[in-house]
Amino acid sequence: MPNMQNEKTPMPFQDPAIRSKNFEEVALGYTHEMAINEAQRCLNCKNKPCVEGCPVHVHIPDFIQALANDDVDGALHEIKLTNNFPSICGRVCPQESQCEAKCVRGIKGEAVAIGRLERYVAEHGQTKTEDIKSNGIKVGIIGSGPAGLSCANDCAKAGFDVTIFEALHATGGVLSYGIPEFRLPKAIVKKEIESLKNYNVKIETNMIIGRTVTFDDLWQQGYKALFIGTGAGLPNFMNIPNENAVGVVSANEYLTRCNLMKAYDDRYDTPIAKPQHTIVVGGGNVAMDAARCARRLGDKVTLVYRRSLEEMPARKEEIEHAMEEGIEFKLLTNPIAISKDETGSVNGMSCVAMQLGEPDEKGRRGVTVIEGSEFDIPCDYVIMAIGTSSNPLLKDAEKSLEVNKRGCFVVNEDQMTSVQSVYAGGDAVSGAATVILAMGAGKKAAESICKELL
Repeated sequence: MPNMQNEKTPMPFQDPAIRSKNFEEVALGYTHEMAINEAQRCLNCKNKPCVEGCPVHVHIPDFIQALANDDVDGALHEIKLTNNFPSICGRVCPQESQCEAKCVRGIKGEAVAIGRLERYVAEHGQTKTEDIKSNGIKVGIIGSGPAGLSCANDCAKAGFDVTIFEALHATGGVLSYGIPEFRLPKAIVKKEIESLKNYNVKIETNMIIGRTVTFDDLWQQGYKALFIGTGAGLPNFMNIPNENAVGVVSANEYLTRCNLMKAYDDRYDTPIAKPQHTIVVGGGNVAMDAARCARRLGDKVTLVYRRSLEEMPARKEEIEHAMEEGIEFKLLTNPIAISKDETGSVNGMSCVAMQLGEPDEKGRRGVTVIEGSEFDIPCDYVIMAIGTSSNPLLKDAEKSLEVNKRGCFVVNEDQMTSVQSVYAGGDAVSGAATVILAMGAGKKAAESICKELL
């Protein structure tokens, strides 16, 4: 009989007062007993709606049933049939709007904690390395973020000779530079990437495709297909007065310094501001990550968002954690200017109050300014987290690649770009989205590469 407990088995977390001063992982993970108890809540539904909610179609009831039967290795085997990186996805996927949103247990209570179980299995299960026979065909992967890693993994398992080209000095893309240590420890990312070497995947860092090496160079070196997973690394700004003041930065720059360059660690010399009052503009997961990093490195942090809490796109859990850690939320508020002192440094932000309008055809409520509502907020640092655009370097270097008006690569149903044998996926195609959606695009591209070359 399944466990008919209505609520999820609670996840142990670091105390907010303690974690707001450190960068150790906030969610501590299930014990074995907790994992078994939660797994036994799964009804193993006949139609498996949760699987349809997963962008990579993990065999969710099958892995949970294996775990419920205390077969952790078997559970990990089931996950890895479709998901290459469960220890990452178990931590950062928005399960509440994907697989868990489809869970039947959620009708009369809380959905099964699929993400927490995936993390547990990934941490405690063991898998055997497959013996892959090489087919000798070379495939190049441009970018080592979630899309590129996923495509590389599946191509390597199919026998291709895979090389990943990464522009930065470290691999992982947004997993390394964007997501903080307290949500996704970098040791986890490194371990997952190292596992690719079991399939003879080669990784070349400091390689800027389009500058260091061109497409023509790669074709001449014998590559038969390429996958572009360069992400959306170009930050957006508001174009308001004094946005160029000293102390106004993009979330991309701030998080890269904090995460990839380890500015939070005193053993590193990476410069980063430790202000008295930081304002973070935005309401997505990146804004939450920036605000929570700023809280750990500075004093007061205020998050400014132009809509209400209900419209905020960040994960509910991340919003709750930010509030618990003492971050102030200034909702229905929009910046209109930044003020600076005689040295050119930011010393405040001018804002207006907003009001919600009627929902549009997608259900998104518009906002309008409340006349005469201007007010100022003193601050000494501003982080802009209002979205990103596709990295322009490759499209500028390879003019034959078609892009849309947002600068994202245009692909067909097989993830192929306008250039034969060149595929693309992830944020470089969709614009800024989730890790798991990028992984799904990478998997789909790998399938198409197999169809073309095998």
